[in-house]
Amino acid sequence: MRGDKRERILRVLLNSNEALSKNELSKRAECSRQWVILFLKELKKINLVNKTAPINREKIMQYWISISKKLKKYREYMVKGPLDVLKKSKLDYALTTYHAENIIQHYLFPSRADVYIKESDFDKWHLIMTKNGLYGKGNVRVIVADEHVMYGKRIINGLSIVSLPQLIVDLSNEGGPCTEAAEMLLKEL
Repeated sequence: MRGDKRERILRVLLNSNEALSKNELSKRAECSRQWVILFLKELKKINLVNKTAPINREKIMQYWISISKKLKKYREYMVKGPLDVLKKSKLDYALTTYHAENIIQHYLFPSRADVYIKESDFDKWHLIMTKNGLYGKGNVRVIVADEHVMYGKRIINGLSIVSLPQLIVDLSNEGGPCTEAAEMLLKEL
């Protein structure tokens, strides 16, 4: 959980356009005030924050990428029209990597739809995906992660997409051409 809490705090810091109090940061990151204080001290030592305000967002993003964890729990599917399936779904999700980047910046070929979901919805998503396609390696990856990855998500073209900082981290972790797309998005942050 330690890594999740650090990532939650970084996600909130990078999604906020204003300096937040430690209490507000704790509330939005859904972790204790003690965690926030300890982690801010770590960030201050490496000159990334001044109190609760980011000093250099690009360096904070690079730090976040360096500590982010690889995906652990996911299922893959081959689905015709995956974005249409997502739009019709009544379940909570957040689109990331290829399709999300393509919607925002139009640089990558949208070869796979990576979708964050709530763990409690894992079986429901499995039913939706198998109803609309086949189970196994394909063009959709349904990912169970800390629900906080959906913090700051937004709706674009009827699709729920992760926040820009989360997208940059996910693209960087994907590697290959996604790293280049992440660097381009980092300049916009």
